[in-house]
Amino acid sequence: MESVYNKRSNQLRQQMAAMRIDCFLVTDLRNVYYLSGFTGDAGVLLITENNLYLITDGRFTKQVQIEAPDYQALITRDYLGVALDLVEKENLVALGFENTISYLQYDFLDEYAVSDIVPMDQVIEKIRSVKDQAEIDTIKEACRLAKLGYEFVLDHIKPGQTERYVANELDYFMKSIGASEASFETIVASGERSALPHGVASDKVIAAGDFVTLDFGYYFNRYTSDVTRTFSVGEGEHTARLKEIHEIVLKAQQATIAAVKPGVTGAQLDQIGRQVIVDAGYGEYFSHGMGHGIGLDIHELPNVTRGVEEPLQAGQVITVEPGIYLPNIGGVRIEDDILVTENGYEILSDFPRDFVQL
Repeated sequence: MESVYNKRSNQLRQQMAAMRIDCFLVTDLRNVYYLSGFTGDAGVLLITENNLYLITDGRFTKQVQIEAPDYQALITRDYLGVALDLVEKENLVALGFENTISYLQYDFLDEYAVSDIVPMDQVIEKIRSVKDQAEIDTIKEACRLAKLGYEFVLDHIKPGQTERYVANELDYFMKSIGASEASFETIVASGERSALPHGVASDKVIAAGDFVTLDFGYYFNRYTSDVTRTFSVGEGEHTARLKEIHEIVLKAQQATIAAVKPGVTGAQLDQIGRQVIVDAGYGEYFSHGMGHGIGLDIHELPNVTRGVEEPLQAGQVITVEPGIYLPNIGGVRIEDDILVTENGYEILSDFPRDFVQL
């Protein structure tokens, strides 16, 4: 039976044939894992029409045999040099490479490759964007853990704690229930700081009456969740205004999610939710895109924002995260993780998003 990694490598080979390249150098470690199963922190893949090579060093000799049996392992410290030797030995003529490599790596390829070298933009990432059932199940579990994390924060947050304290307590809890690590620096933004879309946790003390935006994502078995909730720690000066904002943001999110299905574009989804906010008079206070893909990385394809005209496909997982941010008052964002299904959508982070006042 064909392994999932061999299947993915063959998908890349189909793309290679369409692009008229006969070998592909994979340097991004997430893509190395995705195509081979290798979890080491150093190494590259060379995929040709007939062979699969994993080039790494002696620290990983046994690990490669266990994790990547579909690949021929070559042990060396000269990853790129050995890759180019293989290209020459097999008389290959066009080497595709990921355009995210460093200039130093590019300079080496340019100097020593006997073949043509061809930069490739997000070729593997486009394959990665469509998840198989095992990947979807893993993201579902990451979202289940996120639900428990949100409930933990609601149960434990109190006035007098710092934002950083809350983030650290959440981090300990998430790891204690099975998450491996945060996929980005947790955002705990309280009071006026909740108007900062990416206000990572600070030493600010949370006060009674503060609105708090909590945005966090954690990896489970290498796949991440990404959720945001905004709630109030008691009654404050701006509570009534921000409750109104919360209702508008929730309606924008609901309208966007309801439109998710194969064939709709990221730009169309962005416009649907954004229009709800514009019609309510707050368009200038929604300053970012509607969402993005998640998976092995916290931000991956597809993008859900203005100007993105590629249609969604079943199996992709996106965030939907409208927000309104009022300077010197506070802000609200609500974010969920949505699976594009054959007939519509499934909310993977399906836990309460209604306004909560503690």
